[in-house]
Amino acid sequence: MTPEERARRSADAMWADDRASQAAGMTLVEVGPGRSVMTMMVRDTMANGHGIAHGGYIFALADSAFAFACNSYNTLVVAQHNSITYLAPGKVGEVLTATATEAHRAGRSGIYDVIVTGDGGRQVAIFRGHSRQINGAHFEEPGT
Repeated sequence: MTPEERARRSADAMWADDRASQAAGMTLVEVGPGRSVMTMMVRDTMANGHGIAHGGYIFALADSAFAFACNSYNTLVVAQHNSITYLAPGKVGEVLTATATEAHRAGRSGIYDVIVTGDGGRQVAIFRGHSRQINGAHFEEPGT
């Protein structure tokens, strides 16, 4: 099995039970070893009192992209620590894109950077996620 196939099978297994990302209307656009791209349209029900995207929804999109990137090796991985810096507002009706890339992975720990962009590539947020591998796999691989 190629690393790309492993990443896709891991993502498919996770997506099947990821009710939170599905309910928010997220779409997994791309996944590969240590990376993922997710999108989400900001619906009017996601607006805060200022009429812009609630930061929690932006964080959730970045966190989901992080999760699919760090779980792309057919190992169960959870978040250990995450932080986000908001740079510009997300707008109602706008499609936000979260692009997650692996910055470092060693042993059971990893660090992933996620850039959330809006229309025209405008940066909306920068997220950094620290991951920790736990016991288990997303699917059984032959020979393991």
